[in-house]
Amino acid sequence: MAKQVLQPGPDHPITVEPTKARVVVKAGGRVIADSRNALTLQESTYPAVQYIPLADVDSGVLERTDHETYCPYKGEAGYYSLSVGDVKGENSVWTYEKPYDAVAPIKDHVAFYPNVVDSIELIED
Repeated sequence: MAKQVLQPGPDHPITVEPTKARVVVKAGGRVIADSRNALTLQESTYPAVQYIPLADVDSGVLERTDHETYCPYKGEAGYYSLSVGDVKGENSVWTYEKPYDAVAPIKDHVAFYPNVVDSIELIED
């Protein structure tokens, strides 16, 4: 059976906008991501998610896994496990390598499950 692709609309709006603040992610007591080029994705009634360019993340704390999920609005998500200090989070970082056109800007970005990292801070410069 083919996967159904849904377009954002009035019943399920999705916006992707540049984050107006610097985004700093900490885990294991240290900074693992620091970006002035993050994107804020707001999907329907869900909390906003910060998508950070992979280039602004410490790649030494990420390990790619085989886990995948599917979103009919965004596409196939791949995952990384996070390992830094005492923080171990299996499949706790996700990415859309080939996102659907409606959310194309999130390509080459990752997002972190907030309950796994110490913090995801938005810092006004």
